[in-house]
Amino acid sequence: MSIKTLTRRGAALILAVLLALSAGCEKKPPDTGYTRYSTQFYDTFDTIIQVIGYTRTQEEFEGYAETIHRRFQELSRLYDRFYEYTGVNNVRTINQNAGVAPVEVEPDLLEMLSFAKEWCEKTDGRVNIAMGPALELWHQYRERYAGQALEADAPDAAPAMEDLEEADRFSDLDKVVIDRVNRTVFLEEKGMALDVGAVAKGYAAQRVADEIYEAGFTSFTISAGGNVVTKDPPLDGMRNSWGIGIQDPFADLNDPDSKSLDVALVANKCVVTSGDYRQYYLVGEQVIHHIIDPETLWPSNRYRALTVVGEDSGVGDFLSTCLFVMDYEEGRALAGQLGVGVMWVFPDGRVEVNKKMRSLLRERGGATNEIKN
Repeated sequence: MSIKTLTRRGAALILAVLLALSAGCEKKPPDTGYTRYSTQFYDTFDTIIQVIGYTRTQEEFEGYAETIHRRFQELSRLYDRFYEYTGVNNVRTINQNAGVAPVEVEPDLLEMLSFAKEWCEKTDGRVNIAMGPALELWHQYRERYAGQALEADAPDAAPAMEDLEEADRFSDLDKVVIDRVNRTVFLEEKGMALDVGAVAKGYAAQRVADEIYEAGFTSFTISAGGNVVTKDPPLDGMRNSWGIGIQDPFADLNDPDSKSLDVALVANKCVVTSGDYRQYYLVGEQVIHHIIDPETLWPSNRYRALTVVGEDSGVGDFLSTCLFVMDYEEGRALAGQLGVGVMWVFPDGRVEVNKKMRSLLRERGGATNEIKN
């Protein structure tokens, strides 16, 4: 896979998460027999994957990390819509066969697409994996103008609405046919295309974390860009949770010393953030980012950032995008129904959190991660 260079903004976000994860108490830790190790790799899902965990030996940690890396590579190839791989039927293969024939796929891909389609239907299409054609138009413009600031009246600064509407004709989710018996996926109309960017990375992170936990690695976190999965608390004898920093979208993202907006103290939960400050360009004062509202076919401007804390990173990844395009009151109601914690950061700097989220926050809720003796 061709690895794209991360922007400095993306690197800053990841560093902020890493610093929060590695932050500990000032007291001298007791001798628990476990040591903290960390590693990272760059060749999957177009992001840095970081693993931090506690094992008795470095050799043990490296064995788990190697397995984690291999599984991310496998899932990244299956979920890829841009590249082909010898002997692999992936999302790109499905898209190439739209209106032609069903494609037999591996269980890992079949299950992810089934999961994604189910959640698309549950949320009335607020996120739609069949929006590939319209999202591809926006992707081309973000690639062309990445990080640039264009004049408000700049010509060809964004896709024409008639082109977006034409592309949106091919976004009928009902025409995404998943045959679990024959293990095939078929896009019924030529011109259709899947885009699983709103769910694939979070789903993969949860899947890999669950598998390695069952294999015996229990005290760790996996950070995949804006998706962090935590398992059992750090085995340092001092903390009962992991501290996950939540990026302040108004901070200087190039400054590694910039403070987090808050810190979520969690174990066996995921923390997923979506924002307008990573994949974007400017047209006048309008931020053209990657989270597209399926109703307007334009980037949603309701929030600067939105963070979800829940039990599953695949659901969290999906919901962070879904809630980003929803009205605040409606989104808050949905979060309550689903039992997830949410932080909303508005363009004017206002921050709102629901009750579930507040109980997990160090600053706004007073949560602590020290073990009580």
